[in-house]
Amino acid sequence: MTERHTPRVVPLIDQRSASLLTPAAALASNTRIAATGLLSDTLGRPLRDLRISVTDRCNFRCNYCMPKEIFDKDYNYLPHGDLLSFEEITRIAKVFVAHGVQKIRLTGGEPLLRKNIELLIEQLAALRTVEGRPLDLTLTTNGSLLARKARALKAAGLQRVTVSLDGLDDAVFRSMNDVDFPVADVLAGIEAARDAGLGPIKINMVVKRGTNEHEILPMARHFKGSGIVLRFIEYMDVGATNGWRMNEVLPSADVVKLIHAELPLVQLDPSSAGETAERWGFADASGQHDKAAGEIGVISSVTQAFCGDCNRARLSTEGKLYLCLFAAQGYDLRSLVRAKESDADLASAVGHIWQGRTDRYSELRSAIAPDGGTGVRRVEMSYIGG
Repeated sequence: MTERHTPRVVPLIDQRSASLLTPAAALASNTRIAATGLLSDTLGRPLRDLRISVTDRCNFRCNYCMPKEIFDKDYNYLPHGDLLSFEEITRIAKVFVAHGVQKIRLTGGEPLLRKNIELLIEQLAALRTVEGRPLDLTLTTNGSLLARKARALKAAGLQRVTVSLDGLDDAVFRSMNDVDFPVADVLAGIEAARDAGLGPIKINMVVKRGTNEHEILPMARHFKGSGIVLRFIEYMDVGATNGWRMNEVLPSADVVKLIHAELPLVQLDPSSAGETAERWGFADASGQHDKAAGEIGVISSVTQAFCGDCNRARLSTEGKLYLCLFAAQGYDLRSLVRAKESDADLASAVGHIWQGRTDRYSELRSAIAPDGGTGVRRVEMSYIGG
């Protein structure tokens, strides 16, 4: 099946250069917010999940994330000096953990392109939640470097990985990553991660109508009974470069219906509060969940918003705090760190920012002008991770 091309919207503004000011009250002694693990935003949503982008670079050029015509050889990536060091990342992460974060996910770009990332993982793995437990420490990758790095990642303290894989057909996969990378090498990386004990492994498939929806059933058949959880993600309107159109979104309900017709499914309870994926288990002959057959997930960020219990913050490669995947600007934490503000000041800044959080973009999507008009341009997914 050939992809239907739509006009791209070229970003005229570099969102990386813009930032929001830290609330002045954050550093005032009489309005300081201490880290107690009980922080919540204006809608009562706690802070439990921190996603850290460690690089803005990627070796793939997936058309829904980093289209080649925008991210070409002339694209200006962040200079190394602008990136947070591993020590700076760990210091900021420690503050977030003190505020209640229990899970850290490393993202990119492609995080395995960050040199010596195992050293960062070692530092983060040493952190403990406010209850004294190890963090849920995970990483999202395109899988291209996983075969050679899986054992080192596990030895450093990484617990599990999520791999992006948009189809099993080699021609479709090479077309979507747009660098002619073979699907066999990603599958080899997944097996290396399984052998290293990085599990349970999750596979994320972005479904784009007219491009790879015919890969849904082959993917479901392939991973059924493997112990790997396959998740289907609706093609999202992230950033300003992927030429997003609503008619290219295949609703998750249609994905479930398609799979259920051949491989009966039964809905499962959420695995945790704030879970983005709706879980469906493969059913046995009696209609009950066959645990040996496993499960799939669907992430319906376009058709079924899950803003109501979103507990995720995002830290960009050079230290900006974003409160939503669809945000336009972030708060500059790097300036506080490099100005040698105290940990208490940094914690207070994070506390004030999160307490003022009102973000619920997906719930309001239908009332917001799409990128390409006069609306505010949102930050690119490749810059703050998915």
